[in-house]
Amino acid sequence: MSYVDQPTSPGSLSGRRLTNRNTNRYSVTALFSMAAEQDVEVEDDLARAQKRLRDLKGKISAQSKKNFVLERDVRYLDSRIALLIQNRMAADEQREVERTLEEVDPTEGHYPDDRKLQQYSNLFFLLQSEPKHIASLCRLVSLSEIDTLLQTVMFTLYGNQYESREEHLLLTMFQSVLSAQFDTATEFGSLLRANTPVSRMMTTYTRRGPGQSYLKGVLAERINSLIEHKDLNLEINPVKVYEQMINQIEEETGTLPPNLPRGVPPEVASDNADVQAIIAPRLTMLMEIANSFLVTIIESMESVPYGIRWICKQIRSLTRRKYPEATDYAICSLIGGFFFLRFINPAIVTPQAYMLVEGVPAKHPRRTLTLIAKMLQNLANKPSYAKEAYMMTLNPFVENNKARINQFLNNLCEVGDFYDTLEMDQYMALSKKDLMIHITMNELYNTHSLILQHIESLSPNDKFHLRILTDELGPSPSQVPRKENRTIELNLYSRWETSVHDAQSALMDSVSPADMLYMETKSILVQLIRSIPHATEKRPYNLAAIAERAATTKDATLVRKGIKVKEMLRELEEQKIIEQGDGYKLMQDEVSAELVHLGNLREKILLETKSLEAVYKTICDHNNYLRSQLEQYKAYLQNVRLTASKDKGTTIGVGVVTVGGKERKPTKTVILGPYRFTHAQLEKEGIIVESNVPDNRRPNIYFNITSPTPGTFIISLHYKGREKAILEMDLKIDDLLEKQKDNKHLLDLEYVQLNVPKVLALLKKVFAKR
Repeated sequence: MSYVDQPTSPGSLSGRRLTNRNTNRYSVTALFSMAAEQDVEVEDDLARAQKRLRDLKGKISAQSKKNFVLERDVRYLDSRIALLIQNRMAADEQREVERTLEEVDPTEGHYPDDRKLQQYSNLFFLLQSEPKHIASLCRLVSLSEIDTLLQTVMFTLYGNQYESREEHLLLTMFQSVLSAQFDTATEFGSLLRANTPVSRMMTTYTRRGPGQSYLKGVLAERINSLIEHKDLNLEINPVKVYEQMINQIEEETGTLPPNLPRGVPPEVASDNADVQAIIAPRLTMLMEIANSFLVTIIESMESVPYGIRWICKQIRSLTRRKYPEATDYAICSLIGGFFFLRFINPAIVTPQAYMLVEGVPAKHPRRTLTLIAKMLQNLANKPSYAKEAYMMTLNPFVENNKARINQFLNNLCEVGDFYDTLEMDQYMALSKKDLMIHITMNELYNTHSLILQHIESLSPNDKFHLRILTDELGPSPSQVPRKENRTIELNLYSRWETSVHDAQSALMDSVSPADMLYMETKSILVQLIRSIPHATEKRPYNLAAIAERAATTKDATLVRKGIKVKEMLRELEEQKIIEQGDGYKLMQDEVSAELVHLGNLREKILLETKSLEAVYKTICDHNNYLRSQLEQYKAYLQNVRLTASKDKGTTIGVGVVTVGGKERKPTKTVILGPYRFTHAQLEKEGIIVESNVPDNRRPNIYFNITSPTPGTFIISLHYKGREKAILEMDLKIDDLLEKQKDNKHLLDLEYVQLNVPKVLALLKKVFAKR
């Protein structure tokens, strides 16, 4: 049973302590139930299905971390290569960029010695099991340091995304971070909105396996059915509708009517009767589509990952405490800000970045998706105004659904707490003795370094455990070269751990010996029925016969369990808890119920496995896409090196030129180009995503690309036979890279739409060689 997916009912703080008998009895029963579900000695269909699911979850967790690291590399290289193209990157910076593309060599580098590893084991056990330290650290680091720390926290320290103990500890850390955010907030309106380390944390959390799985399961089908209608134009901005209208009239008649001038202001466009007639049915259709998205999201509430719902619950709880006068609408706008702004809407606006669709959607459906996201955001935020005046025309959607969205956002918060199960998870973790994380050397050293930087805030008293451990570790080693950044298995141990026996005693201190005997007997009988061939087929279960059969089989493990359980049944009978005369009816019923639960569990596991296989494929596809981007960068850097060696130390560009070690100003700017490409060429290479040029005119269309100064490009669109260009666009490489980083994959040249990553690749290919 996954305690993340099926949280226990909330209890008061006093009820969570293991003091009263009922709480203990529940915890111990759950402990035995979990043992029955995860019995490694049993080899039946359930056990095999569970092993497959565990392996799959492990793969998703590992792959998610790889993708996070790759995305960071791609973002870094985007910004650095912009400098390279502009010929203003120093040689040591170029080497740094090249090192970012190096693969890790497992034969290079060294491990810390055994003593240091033991100290790191103790430190990371403390960091993982006491999330308050990491919570404080996340608030103290700068925005530039947060990505590296988030990688360690989300994908290493709590990297097992489907393991309840790690998930619960991570959520405990979130509670601490959010609480501090509310304590330091100066005004209600700024809460959780700015781009801070905390907001980055929340967004990163939604990108973990369970969040990705939800988005694919809920949104993929609806988005794919929408983008099939490539020609469905639902533009409602009057200025754009007006422009499209007169362009169409001009194309059909060959002339522009004198009463329809170009470039009219918004109020003139929105007053035009024809524009109003075009927009009216579009508004109706947009509201219908947005409503279908809303219904799908509302109906998916039970599928929303527990952690995301629990964060919503904390936002509501903290807002009520900090701002007791806040209305329900205001509180729901904060919850909606997290759920829609940081989780749902990015996937609707750029579904290709979330691998929900293949390729970039066409122009019209892409615009429709943007409008849908704006409508959902306005609904969640309930603003009294719209940033764009034309969005006010969609206000009926907001008004009609206000109550419904509030109900949904409040329902999202209705999940149980996990403190009692976390306490039990911690005991189980102590007894497992195999707590372990996969961590790179640089993650180890970086976390060590950040803790030392902020140790006075994190651990002001030298008697605190964190201070004792960091004092023992001493200064943090410097970061190792990327090639030597090996991943190690770090086993986690506590320096101040109570013994396993003590932990179990604490858990079971007020459960009577008879209760303990009863539950252990039931647990062993369930294991035997699962292990003996065909035993599950004969109902009702003859428990005495099953124990006898196990005791006399040729399997040593079954013999041991069979003899033990026969003795236990006899003891329970002597204590008058069960009777052989009625076939141990009480025990029989409970064993049957447990096996029914396990049978249902197998069906759930098979369904979950099927769903997660799709998620794993998506994550792997995204990994391949990121790797192909890095390959492009490698090829580009190779070209730069070749060019540099041919020029023998001469750099062509604006600014200082170095020749033979002496600096001199260039006499003139070197203009590169023009380089000519036909419409058909760019269409074939996927650079033109969409074209408004009529088919019969396309053979006469060509593009010239010129670079008047490094990092600046002019793309001009020409028609054969005409002297002047029809259209010119001045591009800065930084702007293109910014668009790519923000997942804005299209460049609008009025007549054609270009794919930004492919335009970048073309510019690199053409101008890097020059």
